[in-house]
Amino acid sequence: MTTAPVRPFRSVFRIGLLASAISLALAPSQLLAAPKAASADVSALAIAQRVQNFYDNTKTFRADFKQNYVIRAGGIEKKSFGEVLFAKPGKMSWRYKNNGNRVIADGRSIRVFEEENKQMFESDMGKSAYPAALSFLVGEGKLQQSFTLKKLDARQMKFEGGFVIEAKPKEATPAYKVMILYVDAATSQVRRVLLVDAQGNRNRFDFANPAVNTKIEPTEFSFKPPVGTQIIRQ
Repeated sequence: MTTAPVRPFRSVFRIGLLASAISLALAPSQLLAAPKAASADVSALAIAQRVQNFYDNTKTFRADFKQNYVIRAGGIEKKSFGEVLFAKPGKMSWRYKNNGNRVIADGRSIRVFEEENKQMFESDMGKSAYPAALSFLVGEGKLQQSFTLKKLDARQMKFEGGFVIEAKPKEATPAYKVMILYVDAATSQVRRVLLVDAQGNRNRFDFANPAVNTKIEPTEFSFKPPVGTQIIRQ
């Protein structure tokens, strides 16, 4: 184990991976909510309640994802894709198919493995800096209680025919300043999640082929890094 410093770009990208993974533990509640008719009169709170109702009955979730992470300073952009799996309480697995990275939570700790750098960062879930998002990850908390919600103009956000909700965490976190949910008006599925932090870095996820309440093997939420991996505990 070591506490060797990490270069700035690696650190920013790692934080982005971890923040997104934790925040997107929300995704199972948002991807397959019960169908609702589109209506311009639906409020942000009403949409959030539809999301919450389905979340409470979701035990497992999996989907393909595409990620576009843009670091504002220098305009650095990284595109990734893979598969995400989630199971209550507090378990998730992100498999990055383009670079071999992994993000794993077993209900007790969160591990972020970087294939290119041969490093794995570990942190205790109970000591995480992301309490609002983590409350959803472990099967607790309410969307309306954890975030201040605002309905945005879908046309201005280039998402006509759907709903766009801005969610700001009520408890400040370095992980992100605002989360924007792009919701299908007909099905209440979240088609896209955009996370923006205080520095203006943008982390966008688009989902496809979601499946809810299917069997997921317990081994999916355990991970042993390759021999020689540098383990950094935080």
